[in-house]
Amino acid sequence: MDGGQAQAKVKTSVEDKIGVITLSDPGTLNAAGLDLMGELRAAFEEFAYGDEVRAIVITGEGRGFCSGANLTSGGGRAPSKASVNGPNEALLSTYNPFVSLVRRSPKPIVSAVNGVAAGVGVSLALMGDLIVAAESAYFLLAFRRIGLVPDGGATWLLPRHIGKARAMELMLLGEKLPAKTAQEWGLINKCVPDAELMGAAMTYARALADGPASLGLTRNLVWDALDAPWHLQLEAEAYGQGEAGRTEDSREGVMAFVQKRQAEFKGR
Repeated sequence: MDGGQAQAKVKTSVEDKIGVITLSDPGTLNAAGLDLMGELRAAFEEFAYGDEVRAIVITGEGRGFCSGANLTSGGGRAPSKASVNGPNEALLSTYNPFVSLVRRSPKPIVSAVNGVAAGVGVSLALMGDLIVAAESAYFLLAFRRIGLVPDGGATWLLPRHIGKARAMELMLLGEKLPAKTAQEWGLINKCVPDAELMGAAMTYARALADGPASLGLTRNLVWDALDAPWHLQLEAEAYGQGEAGRTEDSREGVMAFVQKRQAEFKGR
């Protein structure tokens, strides 16, 4: 055994045009240190911009989805001497670019939250277009306990997903949000028994992978709409519709409708 070979902290697999990305550092509950984030970005870019898959699932190995930044291995939030009176450099160089990359994904994403999602792990989970959580899972923004502020886009995501009052409650009090309550609040799509998590996530992902190329355009229009004025969103829809109408999948969809048969989309 080569002791100099670092063990991968992110695993990938492909099944039926679905790319599964698994955070794989169970000893830390998949803490998002800089090393894990580097592997995560590489895996995501390969799936999002390659031709192998048409939908992406992100999950965690073991008892946690992601326990937040690894405060003991270079992924902490405390400012270094070089950044006194300035921003946190790890956020600017690593975490923020990654969530922005996911935000602009050309392919739809399913989050399968298998345990604790804490700190920046909450942000990673909420970047999914469809979010499934196990009954034992929970969300935790306990930055107050270490004297820091929510990051990774959490202060943007939470108010838009569940409103200001509930977002403030989660971030200022730092209490756990069980998956069942998260579903009731509309933060996630589905809460399922632990043993059914990946089955439910893959069911969502298969529906996305079997769909037309326009699903990627749709998910980006919806993300844009969270901030866009009405008139600009209408214009964006018009341009998106023009792009969608030029795809092979659009031609197949129209032909299948006329011929009264099930469309067979190719993702092109």
